[in-house]
Amino acid sequence: MLQHHKFENLGGADHGWLNAKHHFSFANYYDPEKLSHGELLVINDDRIAPHTGFDTHPHKDMEIITYVRKGAITHQDNKGNKGRTTAGNVQVMSAGTGIFHSEYNLEDEETNIYQIWIKPTEKGVSPNWDAAEFPKTPVTNNLQLLVSGDGRAPLHIHQDARIYAGRISKGNALQHAIAGKAYLLVAEGNLLVNDLHARKGDGVAIYDEGSVTLKAETEAEVLIIEVPGLQDAR
Repeated sequence: MLQHHKFENLGGADHGWLNAKHHFSFANYYDPEKLSHGELLVINDDRIAPHTGFDTHPHKDMEIITYVRKGAITHQDNKGNKGRTTAGNVQVMSAGTGIFHSEYNLEDEETNIYQIWIKPTEKGVSPNWDAAEFPKTPVTNNLQLLVSGDGRAPLHIHQDARIYAGRISKGNALQHAIAGKAYLLVAEGNLLVNDLHARKGDGVAIYDEGSVTLKAETEAEVLIIEVPGLQDAR
């Protein structure tokens, strides 16, 4: 089953320096029908104005993944980690026993990110931060595995979850096998997900499907987040 969450129907708030859209209940946005998707707790589509950002704040026992769609985000934390992640690339932070960090858009243009929170399998792990760059060329047969908990991906999280991404050229199609539950994000362009038309900014919750067929109706960029199917959080 596919459940379409159109961008214009997402919750959110405009704080001036931050224009945020929430795929699930977050902060002052609450929808009892959209609390989470299994172990996937948060997807925020954030637009951050130039030379602004999130001041230093704490996190604990959470896997936080940031996919940069436009611009760049600069991270710094109290464990000595610092890095700048640019468009198309990903950073991962395991908050574990506790970490304080800041995230700033130090660029002269707006930065657009997906911030993704996944519940870890265990509490109290050692905090960690890492980032990786990925090829920008379109995929043909398979989306690229960016993040996983099993050591197969460049970036590691403490959960049996996977994040795939890729650019698909107009008219091209591929089939993606799914383990557990999945949530698809259209980062750019228009995409046909089986027979569902999804556009830039949309989300598609995927239940009880062994695979989905993706066809790019325009040049498109897609992310798929797979999490264990442990609970029904529709």
